Amino acid sequence: MHLTAAVVAVQGDVSEHSAAVRRAASAHGHEVEVETVRQSGRVPDADLLLLPGGESTTISRHLRREGIAGEIRDHVAAGKPVLATCAGLIVAARDAKDDRVEELDLLDVSVDRNAFGRQADSFEAPLDVTGLDSPFPAVFIRAPVIDEVGEGVEVLASWDGRPVAVRDGPVVGTAFHPELTDDPRVHGLAFFESGTATVPGR
Repeated sequence: MHLTAAVVAVQGDVSEHSAAVRRAASAHGHEVEVETVRQSGRVPDADLLLLPGGESTTISRHLRREGIAGEIRDHVAAGKPVLATCAGLIVAARDAKDDRVEELDLLDVSVDRNAFGRQADSFEAPLDVTGLDSPFPAVFIRAPVIDEVGEGVEVLASWDGRPVAVRDGPVVGTAFHPELTDDPRVHGLAFFESGTATVPGR
């Protein structure tokens, strides 16, 4: 099946996410065309959507200013999947606990920004993730943590007793950077595994 993936390209690891979703698609027998999104008009045609990291206030303001925020909400309302990582998780949350962030309210969670520390406190950890048969090599960089989870939200992974990956309907959010490894399984879990939102033709 041929699918279109859109990577919001305001900041973050755009090329790494593009490569990861291609690897995940191939592993599940799909072909995917990846497009970058910096302005409105591209998200409505996408089957899959990726919201990378960066600086959450900058990302949220750009999404609102360019009219992309509403398109992302419509994408989710249509049941199409999203993977939001690190700052993308913060922007996708219900509450970022920061008035400078204009949240998309796609994930019924509240988030503590930089909860795991600053750049110097970045680390890697073998993470047990629901749906994966072996630990995932998670890379945490200035990582947020999820400190409140709504009733309908599934916690997919925790570290140090705190949620770091969740699923809320068609949206998967991670506090870590799955694109910074050669392991595409988190992208596969978000877009192609059982429980993922339906994509055309499935």
